[in-house]
Amino acid sequence: VIFNFKYSPYLNANKRVMVADYALVVAVAVGTVLGSYVFRHIDLGKFYVNEERPMFKVITFDNPSSGAVLAAIALGCIMSILFFMENCISASIVNNPSNKLKKGHAYHHDMVVVGLINAVMSVFGLPFVHGSLPHSPLHVRALADIEEHIDNGNLTEKIVYVRESRLTTLISHIQIGVSVFEVPNPQNMIPIPELYGLFIFLAVTSLGDFQLWERLVLIFTEQSLYPPIHYVRKVPQKIIHCFTFLQIVQLVVLCIISFAGSAYLKMFFPFAIIALMPIRERILPALISERHLHWLDGEH
Repeated sequence: VIFNFKYSPYLNANKRVMVADYALVVAVAVGTVLGSYVFRHIDLGKFYVNEERPMFKVITFDNPSSGAVLAAIALGCIMSILFFMENCISASIVNNPSNKLKKGHAYHHDMVVVGLINAVMSVFGLPFVHGSLPHSPLHVRALADIEEHIDNGNLTEKIVYVRESRLTTLISHIQIGVSVFEVPNPQNMIPIPELYGLFIFLAVTSLGDFQLWERLVLIFTEQSLYPPIHYVRKVPQKIIHCFTFLQIVQLVVLCIISFAGSAYLKMFFPFAIIALMPIRERILPALISERHLHWLDGEH
């Protein structure tokens, strides 16, 4: 309700957008109060924190075997691949031409910063940091002026201008760092189901920005009511649905590996991500012409 407040007739446009931007914060605050006081007799699940272990304690290794060292190197390589892929995905989404950013990108600098931070995290046995998903794309959208257009009954949004400032990013990441010192209190007051709901909300609200979801909806839409999208005019309907089906199959395989109960199977997730590249470059061109692939997954 709060998130959609920007579409209401109340207040003025700037205030409506400001209220909508704080929808997630209000939702977490209200859910925390309800879970901690109204439903305090129900076990909703809380953060587990080992308070006996100091947070910034240097990890000691007592004569690890050569096998353990080799296993650590192999796992480190796998994690590095995953970090590299996620960083590239995050950067490509943020630097998409549709966002109309004017300042240059810093792909290599991002990887250096992530590597240095993770090196320090390893010394203290703390969790690694990785690509800034989903808050980096959301941060760009929060700083953007967006215009809405209606074409043939379809509502589309277009970014007109983005306020490119490092100050907001710096402040937000300082707040993220300060949250470390809020463990276990007051973070253990936040119910786990509330976080699950928050993540689902972020996923659902961002579906409209993904072309896969856009094409998936076309399967159940009458062809005469298709929105005026560039690939709809250039690619036959059967080819569009075939491409969508192939992507769904790949997505299902990734989900099976990611949500598998076996930790050993999950270790192959980075390799599954890498395997998507030869599938796109070698297998898909054998099934769909390059001209159609250009319109389906190219930037236009």
